[in-house]
Amino acid sequence: MQHLPSAPARAAAFLEMAPEERRRVLKELGLNRYAGFLVLMSASEANIVCVSRFLRHPERVKFPDLRGAELAGLDLAEINWIRGDLSGADLRGCRLVRANLLFARLEAANLDGADLRGAALAETVWTGATVTGCRFGAGLGLGEAARRDLAARGGLFGLSDFG
Repeated sequence: MQHLPSAPARAAAFLEMAPEERRRVLKELGLNRYAGFLVLMSASEANIVCVSRFLRHPERVKFPDLRGAELAGLDLAEINWIRGDLSGADLRGCRLVRANLLFARLEAANLDGADLRGAALAETVWTGATVTGCRFGAGLGLGEAARRDLAARGGLFGLSDFG
């Protein structure tokens, strides 16, 4: 009987692939809609753990588990991470314009300098997240208390959502 590589070994091999190969693998697994960020991820230890979760449980990716992911600086405009867990994720400088982050967990995530203009943010959990210089525009779906809290931590509001 042939021994199959572990999920972390498969994830590491995936992250070492060229973008075209990653797209092909994701298509074969029925995960094309996640190519927008899985193709861009670096082969860091934290990302190997995240990709390992995707490969081990593809039926659960509708609510992505991206705890601790290193996604700093990526263009993730219009990404759909409803109920996604991005606790502890590095999202510094990410472009999340018009992203769907409804019910997402961003606990202890680093969003310094990120761009969330036009993002759907209702019921998003921000506990311990750093947001210095994070652009929220109108902050769609944010309640007044969340808006005040994020502004007090350095979040920027009142910007055009689409400019």
